[in-house]
Amino acid sequence: MINVNQVTTLQFNAVEYWHDQRFVIPKPENDFLNTVLEQHRFNFDLWHEEDIARSPDVSDSKIAQVKRRIDQLNQKRNDGIEQIDAAIIKQLAEINITPKPNTPINTETPGSAIDRLSIMALRLFHLQEQLQRNDVGSEHRQLVSQRLERCCQQHADLSQSLTELLADLFSGRKILKVYHQFKMYNDPTMNPYLYNHKKSA
Repeated sequence: MINVNQVTTLQFNAVEYWHDQRFVIPKPENDFLNTVLEQHRFNFDLWHEEDIARSPDVSDSKIAQVKRRIDQLNQKRNDGIEQIDAAIIKQLAEINITPKPNTPINTETPGSAIDRLSIMALRLFHLQEQLQRNDVGSEHRQLVSQRLERCCQQHADLSQSLTELLADLFSGRKILKVYHQFKMYNDPTMNPYLYNHKKSA
């Protein structure tokens, strides 16, 4: 079965590696973790593009470029969630886990939970950064410390919930499906601003 601790350790380590560009993160030991890492990278890039988009010093043309980049990354991030779930379904099939009819389904897939853990790893890193600032006072540090403690608890709770969900899936007590997002805004055949622009061009 999938080890949630391996997943979260990989996410934490990757955030450290990617922020310190002197290092290249070692390749994960299996294909599943590599899929997790690729999805995590989209969140990492998305986080920092979102920061740029909110800078008051960035020109309107740059904001437009960043917004398009955010849309592209968000599409890839959601595709990555689906790929994680598909990889788990493949593992379940390989060990012949076949849930009985009417087996319950979870409201959140493992891929979605891993995505949330990815974002939490980024949030925890940047909260730690805030504690290391020299240009803030004790009030700011206290606020950050409170948020850090709460986020650590949320990360622990979500990790436990994911562990329990995976146990249910690999024992056949719950069923997993890939829920395709079918994002319309990047689809030139679905977004009216895109297909109408093509007609008028």
